[in-house]
Amino acid sequence: MDIKDIQNLIKFVSKAEVSEVKYKTKDFEITIKTPLAGSDAVYAQPAVYHTAPQAAAAPAPVASQAAAPAEKAEAVSDDSKYVAIKSPMIGTFYRKPSPDKDVFVNVGDEVSAGKVVCVIEAMKLFNQIDSEISGKIVKILVDDATPVEYDQPLFLVDPS
Repeated sequence: MDIKDIQNLIKFVSKAEVSEVKYKTKDFEITIKTPLAGSDAVYAQPAVYHTAPQAAAAPAPVASQAAAPAEKAEAVSDDSKYVAIKSPMIGTFYRKPSPDKDVFVNVGDEVSAGKVVCVIEAMKLFNQIDSEISGKIVKILVDDATPVEYDQPLFLVDPS
């Protein structure tokens, strides 16, 4: 199971409005739990039984997502004066429009409302994400080419 299959499974679970789904094969097991009435989200944490090359590659991005909420909690306490640009969808985050182009924004760049700051690929469609605020990019919270969740902070912007 590759990362795109996992993302599609997560989308299916969120649309089906179920609280928990377990998927298990001979080499791979994943549990997806969705939030219920205001509870916090629990991210999928796959268990790999055999180290097949494809199965070994999939857990790494998911594990980094599990670490992201802890980083977000620290960022909120340290960077409370900053405003976050959040992901409007589930998909794969890219800082560049294509591999041979320059990144949209770097730390220290000024952005204005409506400026494209990144691209999120979902189901083979590349969606440009615009800044909703004007200010200076203080921190990039997501690594390039990694999966992101709905409403996950991508950038911190100093609006002053």
